[in-house]
Amino acid sequence: MTNGNRVKIRVENLSLSFGGVNALVDVSLEVRENEILAIIGPNGAGKTCLLNCINGFYKPQKGEIYYEGRKITGIRPDKAAQLGLARTFQNIELYSGLSTLDNIMAARHVLMKQNFLSSALYFGWAHREEIEHHRTIEDIIDFLEIESIRKKVVGVLPYGFRKRVELGRALALEPKVLLLDEPMAGMNLEEKEDIARFIIDIFEGQGVTYPETPVLRDGVNSIVLVEHDMGVVMDIADRIVVLDFGRKIAEGTPAEIRTNAEVIAAYLGKEH
Repeated sequence: MTNGNRVKIRVENLSLSFGGVNALVDVSLEVRENEILAIIGPNGAGKTCLLNCINGFYKPQKGEIYYEGRKITGIRPDKAAQLGLARTFQNIELYSGLSTLDNIMAARHVLMKQNFLSSALYFGWAHREEIEHHRTIEDIIDFLEIESIRKKVVGVLPYGFRKRVELGRALALEPKVLLLDEPMAGMNLEEKEDIARFIIDIFEGQGVTYPETPVLRDGVNSIVLVEHDMGVVMDIADRIVVLDFGRKIAEGTPAEIRTNAEVIAAYLGKEH
């Protein structure tokens, strides 16, 4: 990564509070192209609140958010998705009564171009479009190695598989920026290694392995990762932002953060 990389998201002096409790206080940061940006901090530091502001679930009381130079502060979540912002959630948010295939396909609705009439009659462009969407979904299922559960109802799946399905649904939006909120929370070591591998492969792109699916072929080269596993963060992040009590207390490369005494003190005091 170089300092010349284009800024995808810029957060300026963001503040958010709930009933007098400050969740974010004057937070500023950049998400750049060609980087995995990790956001770390103790429980309650404001990490999820920051993601919720970026993709429109929360509206901050102060500050601005820009996406590719366009102000998106307070944007509706569905509009954020249409712009190319996709995310996963700390607590899994899937349609528990639907299959893996249907959950991932549900994300494609923001990309569908046919109107209600042509879709209802199911001919011509509508038919071809659905075939294309299904091909993309099948590539995502293959990439995430969940072929064995493609038709199973997600409500009965093991936790690790449900996390993969949620990641697949985010990929189905063909995002320009991928926001991952603790994608490895509650997982065992093997499951964490799998998710870390998927994140790296998503970031780098798979080239000719999936030539007809741009999100896999070309990758998603702007990823924001909220994660508590410091080993994973140090291994895969290009830059790290540290939050504590809603404030940004440090920012830098993994090597710089590793030697930051304030960051270490925050974790030793509140995480262990």
